[in-house]
Amino acid sequence: MFYETKDDHGLPRDPFKACIVPRPIAWVSTVSAEGVRNLAPFSFFNGVAHPPPMVILSFNGKQPQGNDKDTLANIEQTGEFVVNVVSEALTDPMNVSCAPVAPEVDEFTLAGLETEPSRLIAPPRVKASPIAMECTLHQVVELPVAGPGTRNALIIGNVVGIHIDESVLTGGLVDVAKLRPLARLGYMDYTVVRDSFTLLRPKE
Repeated sequence: MFYETKDDHGLPRDPFKACIVPRPIAWVSTVSAEGVRNLAPFSFFNGVAHPPPMVILSFNGKQPQGNDKDTLANIEQTGEFVVNVVSEALTDPMNVSCAPVAPEVDEFTLAGLETEPSRLIAPPRVKASPIAMECTLHQVVELPVAGPGTRNALIIGNVVGIHIDESVLTGGLVDVAKLRPLARLGYMDYTVVRDSFTLLRPKE
């Protein structure tokens, strides 16, 4: 089949996200200007540069109360955020943390998660997360929107510090079989990366 994205695709659900898989999940912790902690997962996320190490996050639409998503508002106000990696063991608390709750609700408490302080920035990290990246805001890029009353913003962040739990290292390398990161597929589907293979680049 083929369809122009400006037209109806004719399928039961929009297939776009299912065509870009798997997508890593950024479990983003922030703190508001008033000091309220926030934690939320995002799958429009990836690394985009190295060196220096940089990441992107994308925020679409509005919260039910009509404001920007709490994570986006906090990053714009404070310029800081932590990307926590979601391992398979953290699937349930990750899902709890994406509930559409009021800005004053602390998702760490809601999901029953312990925190650890960051070294270089104010937002805490998820203690149980095997990898956490401390980030500062580099740039906000406004993207086209699908309709009135919505916002589509791309955050570009500088990774200023990385925490890696020794339990996911083998011979000094991050071992994906130990890390078992959760990834987003299309619709409401997820997967876990449990194995990998090495493929060397061709020599000139």
